[in-house]
Amino acid sequence: MSNQVKVYNADEVTVVLGPALIDSGLADGEFVRVEQESDDTVDVVGVDGEVSVSRTNDKRTDITIIVMSTSTGNDQLSILSNLLRTAPGMVGGIVPLKIKDRNGRALYTAENAWIKKPPDVAFDRQATPREWTIRAAHLIRFDGGN
Repeated sequence: MSNQVKVYNADEVTVVLGPALIDSGLADGEFVRVEQESDDTVDVVGVDGEVSVSRTNDKRTDITIIVMSTSTGNDQLSILSNLLRTAPGMVGGIVPLKIKDRNGRALYTAENAWIKKPPDVAFDRQATPREWTIRAAHLIRFDGGN
């Protein structure tokens, strides 16, 4: 039996996409989602039952950042999104990514990430969440605990 106390604090999750530090205005509940595109391995079986396992080497990952419509993070992400769509050669639109739980050991980094698509937007009586989809070409991930 362990006598340790573990602590998680959502305020200590840092999201940095290029020059954009998203540290406020995060949605209530889930605010970052990391979804790898492909399995790490594929396997096939031969007629005699021998199994062959191959590494896919596909580390493309979608990261969803969920902020409130009032968040200044929308402004920062919008600038990056517009650079990707309009700058010659997409200069400034493909940037490094870092997501870190400062109170734990989880860490996700990529040298090349970009806004895959802007959020769907709804206007309502109250502030609503906006989901920004980021694509990382080669995510390096450590799914550590707290």
